[in-house]
Amino acid sequence: MLTLVTGATGQVGRRFVPRLLQSTAPGDEVRVLVRDAARGERFAELGAQVVIGDLRDAGVLGKATAGADAVVNVAAAFRGVPDEEARAVNRDAAVELGRAAVASGVRRFVQVSTGLVYGRGRGRPFVEDDATVPGGHLWGAYPESKGEAERALGALDGLDDLRIGRLPFVYGDGDPHIADVMRWAPSWPAMRRLHMGHHADVAQGLQRLLYAPGARGVYNIADDAPVTTVDIYLLNGVPVPDELHEKADPDPWVGVMSTDRIRRELGYRPFFPSVRVARDMGAL
Repeated sequence: MLTLVTGATGQVGRRFVPRLLQSTAPGDEVRVLVRDAARGERFAELGAQVVIGDLRDAGVLGKATAGADAVVNVAAAFRGVPDEEARAVNRDAAVELGRAAVASGVRRFVQVSTGLVYGRGRGRPFVEDDATVPGGHLWGAYPESKGEAERALGALDGLDDLRIGRLPFVYGDGDPHIADVMRWAPSWPAMRRLHMGHHADVAQGLQRLLYAPGARGVYNIADDAPVTTVDIYLLNGVPVPDELHEKADPDPWVGVMSTDRIRRELGYRPFFPSVRVARDMGAL
């Protein structure tokens, strides 16, 4: 089985690809698509095939998918990019990659998405068949474009084995994400929640989607214990401002997902069931 991975140099991809390479069965291969040859050297040293090119170049996609059995599309344009770039990478390039995969005879396509596509809260954890309800404090071009990509890929003729992994707030393995969120935390209510997922568990979940013969459709990937704004302050060693406790959260279920389906169908159990466990094990 030859698996193409895009987004290999991003925060998720650079941690996912080495784990994927470590777990491949004898005879299986991994190919990565990277824009910079120098950044691809690390993956070549680990045993991956490296294709140089931009995900937004349709001509490159045919070369990248040629001979592949599966694609894992990790590539994403996240915070800090113009809305146009988010849509170009998260939606347009993903759909072109799906078309290239169909043309190359790829049998399986794993689309990495986000739990933010659910939009507004429902008064309970999100489940996979919940429709998108745009809005909420985390809504924007990123979840909007990821949701559009999911729907467009699902409508592609020939892309019959589509598996979608919706990720939570990803952290760990030296990722600065927990520190970075302090840019927004001062404006949040004390009890606003973020659903977390360690990179090791994101990789585990995506590998289960990639290899499980019966996997189909959407799966939420997350840990067992969403954290609050107060927890974020404490994890960063920063005193909690009193004014946070004066703010009410109008939508406390935004971003909180049920993992019942992936646990029941694919046997997923987080290695790090909470960020506190990861901290105590030195895995931040």
